[in-house]
Amino acid sequence: MASLSCSANQLAQLLGPNTTNATAAAAYLCGQISTISDKFTDTAYAVDTTYLLFSAYLVFSMQLGFAMLCAGSVRAKNTMNIMLTNVLDAATGGLFYYLFGFAFAFGSPSNGFIGRHFFGLKEIPSSSFDYSNFLYQWAFAIAAAGITSGSIAERTQFVAYLIYSSFLTGFVYPVVSHWIWSPDGWASAFNTENLLFGTGVIDFAGSGVVHLVGGIAGLWGALIEGPRIGRFDHSGRSVALRGHSASLVVLGTFLLWFGWYGFNPGSFNKILSPYSSGSYYGQWSAVGRTAVTTTLAGCTAALTTLFGKRILSGHWNVTDVCNGLLGGFAAITAGCSVVDPWAAIICGFVAAVVLISCNKLAEKVKFDDPLEAAQLHGGCGAWGIIFTALFAREKYVNEVYPGKPGRPYGLFMGGGGKLLGAHVIQILVIVGWVSATMGPLFYVLHKLKLLRISAEDEMAGMDMTRHGGFAYIYHDDDDSQKPGIQLRKVEPRSTTPTSI
Repeated sequence: MASLSCSANQLAQLLGPNTTNATAAAAYLCGQISTISDKFTDTAYAVDTTYLLFSAYLVFSMQLGFAMLCAGSVRAKNTMNIMLTNVLDAATGGLFYYLFGFAFAFGSPSNGFIGRHFFGLKEIPSSSFDYSNFLYQWAFAIAAAGITSGSIAERTQFVAYLIYSSFLTGFVYPVVSHWIWSPDGWASAFNTENLLFGTGVIDFAGSGVVHLVGGIAGLWGALIEGPRIGRFDHSGRSVALRGHSASLVVLGTFLLWFGWYGFNPGSFNKILSPYSSGSYYGQWSAVGRTAVTTTLAGCTAALTTLFGKRILSGHWNVTDVCNGLLGGFAAITAGCSVVDPWAAIICGFVAAVVLISCNKLAEKVKFDDPLEAAQLHGGCGAWGIIFTALFAREKYVNEVYPGKPGRPYGLFMGGGGKLLGAHVIQILVIVGWVSATMGPLFYVLHKLKLLRISAEDEMAGMDMTRHGGFAYIYHDDDDSQKPGIQLRKVEPRSTTPTSI
């Protein structure tokens, strides 16, 4: 926001020689104008900070969505386990992101690979960052950890969750976010002094930074652990181990949908930024457009999945529709701010096809992911990065990423192929980085017998063997060979009054 300025000497000349003590009057008027200008500046900071904090609260509410989605997608005998891991993703991630993660991600000035300042939030607040920035970025970091926990659900030791969550939120994820979102990052679109291919990577809210990172980490965890007992029969055919509550899946999906309006529109970090003074069109319009593209991509993906799975399986499956919806959201996250609403519909349609295809491939190679997290966040996240490089509009790119006029934009919009080249590099580098860090970590945990639980514990369920009892007052009668589960309610025991 432009500040008001006033010169007492100039104003005194305008008041003229007939004004009594013109210099004093001018100084007084300038002082009042400066006070008003300061109030406007203070208000702008307060409005933007409130907007960012509200967005952070929305993104954090997605943890409840993850928890409900995960709980509904696993069998009843593992409900307490998966709920506890979701709580600890947030708690562990909070400490490690505070100590190391935020500094590695945004500690400027730094090199292009990793940040070097703000450990333990030292020197915060500053002219660049306030506490609200930390809170918002922490909510993103624990979202990446939550994605990974879904891939390795129902068979992972509790200590493994603590170790990988700390490492992912404290080091692996922050390094990637530094590359793409820090002004010092080697691939950042904000690094106007040294832009990759003259454009940098446009991953606005994290199809690559969050979703692809979480998806690839989950891919390695699930591959090294192997499938759950009973997921594939002796002949190699897929056996559905259905989650115990479609209601929780739908509830979690709607909570994630709600939180995504903080995830994508909130990534502007501020809202009170006019593109031209005195106009109805400004960053607030871009925020609204981002919410619309997010909505359209998710809706299109949900409907495409609904009819696609109906053709393939003959059923109208609510769980598949929920996953398709989330796949559309994961895909649009990269380009939500720089594409038109009509392009978001294309994004959602293709995202649904990518998700269905990845799930078919996973079955063929006997890959077991209880929440389809690797396929959804990894596959659809990668598509979202490519989609942005194809459909980013020149006008929106210049508005959202100012400071470098004439930068390349979407290939299909006439912007050439440089942005596509930068985004292909982003996918390859993220896959390589996460594979080189999380893959060895899961392998070491596997070799130390700290990764997978015993077959006996897996058959009985981790709620009983690791957490002291079931989440519900039910017995799980599943013998792990039947598709789905059957529950038998435990009736209260009758007691006979003792005669005195």
